[in-house]
Amino acid sequence: MRYSIIFNILGTFLKHIGVLFIVPIIAAFLLNERNEIYPFLLTGLFTTALGFLFTVKKVNQKEVDNIKKTESLTTVFFSWVLFALIYSIPYLFYGMSFTNACFESMSGVTTTGATIMQDFSLYPKTLFFFRSLSQWLGGMGIVVLFIAVLPRIAVAGRQMFYAEAPMPTEDKATPRIRYTASWLWTIYLTYTILEIITLKFCGLDLYHSIITSLSTIATGGFSAMPNSIIDFHNTKVTLCVLFFMFIAGINYIIVYRSIKNKKPAPLFKSEEFKVYSVVTVVLSLLLALSLVINSHYDIKSALVNSSFEIVTTMTTTGFAIDNYIKWDTISKVILFLAFFTGGCAASTSGGIKIIRWIFIGKYLKRELNKIIHPQGVYPIKLEGSAIAADVASQMVAFLIFYFLIYAIGVLIILFIEHNGVVAFSAAASALGNVGPAYGIIGPLDSFAVLHTSTRWVLILLMLIGRLEIIPFLAILNKDLWKN
Repeated sequence: MRYSIIFNILGTFLKHIGVLFIVPIIAAFLLNERNEIYPFLLTGLFTTALGFLFTVKKVNQKEVDNIKKTESLTTVFFSWVLFALIYSIPYLFYGMSFTNACFESMSGVTTTGATIMQDFSLYPKTLFFFRSLSQWLGGMGIVVLFIAVLPRIAVAGRQMFYAEAPMPTEDKATPRIRYTASWLWTIYLTYTILEIITLKFCGLDLYHSIITSLSTIATGGFSAMPNSIIDFHNTKVTLCVLFFMFIAGINYIIVYRSIKNKKPAPLFKSEEFKVYSVVTVVLSLLLALSLVINSHYDIKSALVNSSFEIVTTMTTTGFAIDNYIKWDTISKVILFLAFFTGGCAASTSGGIKIIRWIFIGKYLKRELNKIIHPQGVYPIKLEGSAIAADVASQMVAFLIFYFLIYAIGVLIILFIEHNGVVAFSAAASALGNVGPAYGIIGPLDSFAVLHTSTRWVLILLMLIGRLEIIPFLAILNKDLWKN
């Protein structure tokens, strides 16, 4: 492990993260909240200075270009830790405790969307903009952003790109990783602008259009409204957000190929997209049926509410148009299933991801076939290509570790809170980066009611979930730290 390279890259990231604080400063000017400039100005200056401190010891470009996989995993892990810690600083200026500031920040940068805020009237508009901006930067990935814009890490970026956004398949959009990162961010930015414009046409003011769009495309779920999308009382806004949440959960690489080919064939031929769409429709219809029969909703309300809540949960966005805590038990169970689906690979969604469930289905089918025909050869194919044995084993390992970490999280929270509903739902929500949970931490509630220790457990689960487990497991291995 060459620590000088890791510190140098982290320092480069910190300097540019510091520069990004210009955005909320500009927002404070435009929102006529000039007194709110100081938390972001001071944090930006501190972060930039810290970045220069990290880069005091110079390393040459050849060393950076030859970064090892273990070094890239370590760099990505600590990039996210530092990103969350730095973005927690402005919250301290508004009276939050260190735990609450770290929780709100981690929830933002990992696009989880769980909040400890209770009285929204206590905070200025600039802070709500900053919260949603943190989600937007975290949605596509801060490391992916810097790979796209910083020539210094263009070569080393390949290792870090796949460390930050590990994909279940070896799917690549372009041969050059910097070009890939640039395209991903271009599509991401385009989605955001399109939603801002659409929401304006739907009747929202520019401020709420921007805030909502930043959170939607990041599949984050933070809102400037205490009761999320409910407070807009606008069906057009609801349908607009529903549409953009759904497309934000689609594989960006498949979208890129569709754009490159100037036709939607790659998208509609994608096995993952088809399963993602079918699962969304089936769960939405099942939930709507349950709401009509068991909770006595009218058909129109049931269809709108079920579709929105399934999509916001599957894509791990976390917006709400209904207080599902008041639903019947069957409806709650159906929605809880969506906590474990996730969107597509190479999207801003968290969770397990649809492609892994497709793999597990085919893996189980193969094992059943081998019971009958033990000598048979049954290759597992995803998107028309056979999966290599090492990729297959990694996906099995991912699912084992995912549910193992989830079980440990449930047990720890259960021990602290003595509440099974909170334990099972909070752990699932945090690890899957979903946002709201069940019981006292439902879609309209605050996580501030939880014990301080529980909040730290959830902070760790949010980080592990955003990194898709691998970098976290890597740093626990003592061999990684050897020179």
